[in-house]
Amino acid sequence: MSDNAGPIAKHHFLMRRLHSLTGIVPIGVFLIMHLTTNSTIAWGGLNSRAHGEGWMNRAIATFQHEVSFINNMPLLLIIEVTLWGAIGFHSILGVYYAMSGKGNTGEYKYSGNMRYTLQRLTGYFGVFFIFYHVATLRWGWSFLVPGGAVWSHEAASSTFAAALQGSTDGFTGWGLLVAVFYFVGVSGLVFHFANGLWSAAITWGITISRPAQKRWGVVCAGLGAGLMVMAWASVVGFATLDYDQAVAVEKAMMDQPAHAELEHEIEAGSDTAMVDQQDVDG
Repeated sequence: MSDNAGPIAKHHFLMRRLHSLTGIVPIGVFLIMHLTTNSTIAWGGLNSRAHGEGWMNRAIATFQHEVSFINNMPLLLIIEVTLWGAIGFHSILGVYYAMSGKGNTGEYKYSGNMRYTLQRLTGYFGVFFIFYHVATLRWGWSFLVPGGAVWSHEAASSTFAAALQGSTDGFTGWGLLVAVFYFVGVSGLVFHFANGLWSAAITWGITISRPAQKRWGVVCAGLGAGLMVMAWASVVGFATLDYDQAVAVEKAMMDQPAHAELEHEIEAGSDTAMVDQQDVDG
């Protein structure tokens, strides 16, 4: 290789492996956890210990509990910095590889070539989608949200629903556009991860033979299908969520600790009074 080659070209094999690795850890692991958490709005009603009565109330409460747990995790800042560093590295290197590579779908319309093209397109779109998602529902850029919903991790379900619906009173035209954007965005990210997981095994020399690649392809397709279901369930769940119902559950959950503490104080006071009365009687 020429001495004038850039650092990426000069360390091609190392950079390829680091690129695939960061796509799996931490980005891929975070995607799985994120979709699992968000999809509780669809299946969280199974949680019998969640606050509230009825399937939907328990689902809202389960999602709120998970969001509160995440936002109060120790070393959260370090986790976020690590994740953003991996996303930045993976995105920049991915754009470089996509821009320097050449597709041949025009000449050979094989499924592998189509996946290669989709991998590049979903990579471009995924970077834009992640930026919008984080900017609006993490950094609070409400001017990018129809209806101006401001994210609050203490009212996660209602603010997410308002962001996807475009208002606090049902769907608007812009809200529908945002919901479709989310549907396409999460679908693209899931495909990008599942297909990237398949190609990563080739990059690392794990699946050399064609039969091994086919077997691993089945595993990746199964994982991708499961994640796709969770992704769609999340978007549809929040896009159809009743805003007022979500607010009611969130307020009840916020009042619950104070109510429990008050009950504890009353019980403690009653016990003290009983002891004092016994001393007087004695």
